[in-house]
Amino acid sequence: MLQHITIPRGPIELAADLHLPDNADSTAPLRAVVLSTPGSSVKEQIGANYASRLAARGIAALVFDPAHQGQSGGEPRDLEDPYRRGEDISYAIDALTTVPGVDPQRIGILGICAGGGYAVHTARTDHRIKAVGTVVPSNMGTSFRSFQPDGPAAALDALADARFEESRSGELTRVNWLPDTLEEATAAGLTDIDTTQAITFYRTDRGRNEHSTNRRLSRSDSLLLGYDAFHLVDQLMTQPLQVILAGRIGNTGSYDAGMQLWKLAPNPVDLMVIDGAGHYEMYDEPEYVDAAVDRLTNFYVNNL
Repeated sequence: MLQHITIPRGPIELAADLHLPDNADSTAPLRAVVLSTPGSSVKEQIGANYASRLAARGIAALVFDPAHQGQSGGEPRDLEDPYRRGEDISYAIDALTTVPGVDPQRIGILGICAGGGYAVHTARTDHRIKAVGTVVPSNMGTSFRSFQPDGPAAALDALADARFEESRSGELTRVNWLPDTLEEATAAGLTDIDTTQAITFYRTDRGRNEHSTNRRLSRSDSLLLGYDAFHLVDQLMTQPLQVILAGRIGNTGSYDAGMQLWKLAPNPVDLMVIDGAGHYEMYDEPEYVDAAVDRLTNFYVNNL
């Protein structure tokens, strides 16, 4: 059962989908999970693949478009602010606690890719979250710092100059998350399997959605370069933790991030590595998604 809802978030609203078990009208209060999705994705993509499966296994699941993206409000558009992404999660929990039949004391989170880092960062200080599940979690700060050929400080200098120019011109700059086509990727020399699979998911009929723009506001990058999703995890994130990783490590950094998270967390409960899966295959390949959701369901049932 799917309900389209809106989540109040200060002066704007977040567009969200609430996936409910078919027996949601029963008297037993429901466990519930908020999904934190990858950067650039919208609720109909990766999040829906996991939320619908969790609901089929008896767990209510709420997936939303981040502020400034998808069908949610917020200007300027296409902003990827990791701190606001964390606030989005807390607003989603606010909304979920008011849903009839949901037990507000049994709310967990599931973070996927960049959303895994955002989920962890939020769970450190929002202890309404009682259990933290992650699938191929990424620390966007580490990733963005590692991508800078002249180092992150030089990148921040260039971004400062670019923002000066934006202030003068009044025009905001946007960049692609990914090449828009496989042909563009090949022309740019980006032929590794992870980039190819990312484009195949996001920019072809396999996973494309009209509300996912594949554009990032350039000023987002200053925020991402200074971000650490795992800061103070060892001291503050006391909730039970599930980490699910793709067995084919690739170049996304999620395997290393997941293992770092596992070592940092005070209460790691279960670590799963899915043999043969690549990072982006964990988004929608039924064999791998079903295996992950089966393990997550057991985790949430035991910890919520």
